[in-house]
Formats: sequence, structure tokens, C-alpha cells
Amino acid sequence: MGGAINLGKIFGIQFRLHYTWFFIFVLITVSLSWQYFPSFYPGWGAPTYWVTGIFTSLLFFSSVVAHELAHSLVGRANGIPVRSITLFIFGGVAHMTREAARHSAELKMAAAGPISSLVIGGLFFLLHLLLGGISEPIAAMTFWLAQINVVLAVFNLIPGFPLDGGRVFRSLLWRFSGDYQRATRIAARVGQGIGYLFIGGGIILMFLFSRQWFNGLWLAFIGWFLTYVAAASYRQTQYQLALEGVTAAEMMTSTCPVVSPEVTVSHVVQEYISAIGHRCFLVAEDGELKGILTLGDIKSVGRPDWEITRVRNIMTPVEKLKVAFPEQDVLSMLEQMEEYNINQMPVVSEGRVVGLVTRDGVARFLRTRSELRV
Repeated sequence: MGGAINLGKIFGIQFRLHYTWFFIFVLITVSLSWQYFPSFYPGWGAPTYWVTGIFTSLLFFSSVVAHELAHSLVGRANGIPVRSITLFIFGGVAHMTREAARHSAELKMAAAGPISSLVIGGLFFLLHLLLGGISEPIAAMTFWLAQINVVLAVFNLIPGFPLDGGRVFRSLLWRFSGDYQRATRIAARVGQGIGYLFIGGGIILMFLFSRQWFNGLWLAFIGWFLTYVAAASYRQTQYQLALEGVTAAEMMTSTCPVVSPEVTVSHVVQEYISAIGHRCFLVAEDGELKGILTLGDIKSVGRPDWEITRVRNIMTPVEKLKVAFPEQDVLSMLEQMEEYNINQMPVVSEGRVVGLVTRDGVARFLRTRSELRV
């Protein structure tokens, strides 16, 4: 998910904040401070409303983090690698590099999130009972957080893939049919169907109940999002299945041009990019790999400086490269590419570069398999 800010790691899992999170954070804070708390708790001062609203929003998103972290830790314990968690406009999403290998693992991972939200909701309600007589703002905040966590759990249990309920549904279909792909296809279609129901309900609210137009618009927007992510998640699952068992040796290209570190950027552009269309180059001297030069490296240099800038000055040196081995699976390589924000990895055997795996090459491989219906 592009446009995200790295916040750090918890239990080795990278946390990111997507720019759309700021929109929903402001929206929830304003809604609480300007409408909800003043309506149910009149008599507070304006600063109290806003301070309570801000703290409530922060605790709500902390609950979302806990929800996603529960998914991730249970998934990791069951052999499902989770690379990162991103908070965005609709809450949070855990990024898995591959799907579950067993239906039981998916069931446990999917159920962990709603269970954690119910537990958190119960804890906030307990705090509401214990602290309700001490401070009305704290009582109001804990009561809302108890409610919203229960709502979050119930919403995620809707049987529409890729919501948690949809993943539970898929794991059960997988358990009883024994066919992972068929279970995924059915769960994705159910997810799209639920999305269309949300869109229809939103349209009805907008046009038949004029005072509910905003709620209708929001419901339709959620429905559109559900239909989109159901289709996208199904495609991603198919791609992962297509790459299952494919190694670097099968995916790599061994025709990557080799250039000297002493040639200029202008020479590379004229000889290899403009004429042939190559986008990535191995940089070697006397047969020894020195680094990699990419189109991104070249674009970092102003065009007037191409004649005087040598490849050595802008390449990624070999000591900073992430390398793979011929027997390594491509899925793990893609995980590393995503983690380190790189588009290619050299494949090394016995200390010698034997090829290069690129994101473009993986995409071409998937397109070809799709066209051949393999």
C-alpha cells in the first residue's frame, strides 16, 4: 500500500500509517467532540469535549492495532508470515506474503482479530463500571470504546472475503470441500455480493431518507470498498498460487547487460536504454560484480550531468545489495523486495552472479500464465 509512513516495529512486525488514516482520524475526532459527546453529555466545556474526543480516537486506533496484531501473531505462530501492518481509512490491514497452508491455520488467524476486539471491548466496559463514578469524561470515553470494539468485531465477522468473517467462511469451505481455490472463489464472490448489498442500502438511504444522505453515502462507499478488495484479494491469492514452488533459477533472466563502472550515464542511456529498452544493469569490473544500476538511479541524475557522471557514482554497491540463490523461492524474494523497497535481486551461485530476478519479470510471468490460463 503506497503513501505510508513507517512508525517502527512491534514484535518484529513493521507498522505503517497510510495518509488516508489522517482523514478518518480527524473525522472521528470531530464527530465525537462536536456531536456525540455534546449530545449525550451536555454541560462540559469545549476543551473537555475536544480533549476527550482526541484521546478516544487515539485509543480506538490503538484497539485497531491490537486487533491486527492479534491476527499477525497468531498467523505467524501458524506458519503464515506477516510482513507489516498498515493503518488506513477503513482501519487496519495485515500484509501477508503468502496464504495459509492449512484451513485450521487460517481459521485461527481469522478468528483472532474479532476475539481480541471483543476482549478489548469487555475491558473498556469493565473500566467504565469501575471509573464511571470518578469522572464523567472517562466514563463516556470507555463506554464508547467498549461499544465500538464490539461493533468492530461484529462488522469483521460479516462473511465477506477478505473480512475476518470471510476468511473464517473460506476456511470452513476449504475444510469440508478440500479445494482451496474453489473455497477462495466462492468466498470472494460472497464478499462482492455483500459489497453490492451495502451499495444498494446506501443508495436507498440517500434517496429515500434525505436526512440520512451522509450515512447512505458512507455505506455505499464501504460497499464499493468491499467489492474492490474482494476482487483484488482473490487475484492476489491466485498470483501467490501461481508462484508457489517457483524458484529464482526458473524466474531469473541471464541476459542482463553488464556495464563497466567507469562508463558514463550518457553511454548507458544511448547504448542500452534508448536502443534496446533495458532497465537494469549489472556493474562489473574484471569479471567481479561491483553493483547494480537501475533506471531509478539514472533518473536521480539531472540530464545535463549525464555526460560527466559515471556509473560508479550512482550505482548500488555490491555490499548493499540483497542477493538470492538459485533454489530460493520467488515468494520469499518478493517479500524482501517489498521490505527493502527494491525492484530486483541478483541471483548468486558459488560467489558468481548467474542471473537477475525483477518485479517486471515476475509480472510478465504472471501475465503469461494468465493468458495461457495455466
